[in-house]
Amino acid sequence: MNNPPAGPVAYIMKRYPRLTETFILNEIRAMERLGAPLHIFSLLPPEPPPHHPMVAEVKAPVLAVPVVGLATSAWGALARAHGRTFAAAPLRYLGALACAAWWSIQSPTPLSVWKQFTRAGFVAATSRRAGIRHIHAHFANAPAAVARFASLMSGIPFSFTAHAKDLYLTPKRVIWRRARAASFVATCTSYNAQYLRDLLGPDQAHKINLVYHGIDLAHFSMRSEASLTTPPLILSVGRLVPKKGHDDLIEACAKLRDAGHAFRCMIVGAGPLRDELAAQIAQHNLAALVTLEGAMTHANLIDLYRRASVFALAPRIAEDGDRDGIPNVIAEAMAIGVPVVSTDVSGIPEVVRNGETGLLVPPRDPSALAQAIAQLLDHRPYAAALASAARTLLEHDFDLWTTTATLHGLMGCAGCAPATTERRCTTPEAELVP
Repeated sequence: MNNPPAGPVAYIMKRYPRLTETFILNEIRAMERLGAPLHIFSLLPPEPPPHHPMVAEVKAPVLAVPVVGLATSAWGALARAHGRTFAAAPLRYLGALACAAWWSIQSPTPLSVWKQFTRAGFVAATSRRAGIRHIHAHFANAPAAVARFASLMSGIPFSFTAHAKDLYLTPKRVIWRRARAASFVATCTSYNAQYLRDLLGPDQAHKINLVYHGIDLAHFSMRSEASLTTPPLILSVGRLVPKKGHDDLIEACAKLRDAGHAFRCMIVGAGPLRDELAAQIAQHNLAALVTLEGAMTHANLIDLYRRASVFALAPRIAEDGDRDGIPNVIAEAMAIGVPVVSTDVSGIPEVVRNGETGLLVPPRDPSALAQAIAQLLDHRPYAAALASAARTLLEHDFDLWTTTATLHGLMGCAGCAPATTERRCTTPEAELVP
């Protein structure tokens, strides 16, 4: 592995810090401990507290991109940044401007293209001044678009990590264009990696790198059976959005109750479906058994993992194509020793191997979900064996320091090698790629 050259790496995220993105926070902490100096660009203001305590461990400066609106100060800051960027490399800037004009003509949302171009001028100017050697974006949509424009303006190579919604809801031709321009692309599941390799074709498939979301296993000691609550706790964690399948879990809980199982179910997370899910709980007379806990800090969540008899999450592919990769909460539950039931969607079977490290059921099947949960509640030695095998798998394939070292090496090699960033707009023929 090449040692990365001097100079920091810029991370671009839609919002930082964000309570639901502990996997990125863990990666940033590990990157710093591996010796990479970082600068963080947040495209939106940070979420209000609570924040994870680990945020305080990050040393990188956090730079909020000015939000375009009625505030004249934001417009002034952006105008000055674009002026510095143009003065530093006029031809590069004009090339990026031409690309923005061409892509906005083709885009169904042209204002979004110009929004990312405007943000990129600030990122490019600040990166030049800070001596940034590489720009990395988390998510293939807006953050990767900003990284691409900033790279065009500055000549600094860029890369991005593709996750789930950002990958499958962004038009294929746009992903293709960004991936071909990037120094490399990382993604968090083999399922995603194959999708991207098929999209790029054999001549560019080498750019796609599988980098699992690593777990800092030092923070997750295996719990003992003595910590479990009575009645058994079924725990689920995830935003209250359609792709998480919380409604299927509620239906499964109704079936478990009707079959005579004693349990309590806690669903942790916030989101737009809260009222709808609360109504479903009331409709089934489950208020005494199933509760919506809202958002929660990581420390409190770890305490719940230790008390849970089963972790259940029922992701599915939403009607608009949105889907999960490997939900980080599944790996966290496994790291603590909670047996897991989930669905065979996207990359989940890469970590929940049916009958080996957990149980899988089809999506949108509350009956099968209820049966799998009941199996783990009724057969504790079997559940414990699955949990033990899951921990072993994490130690082998999902250790944070191993996965982050892979990304660290990719960024180092990208900085040592000549920049592969294209300095022209994609040709019309290239736009024919699906």
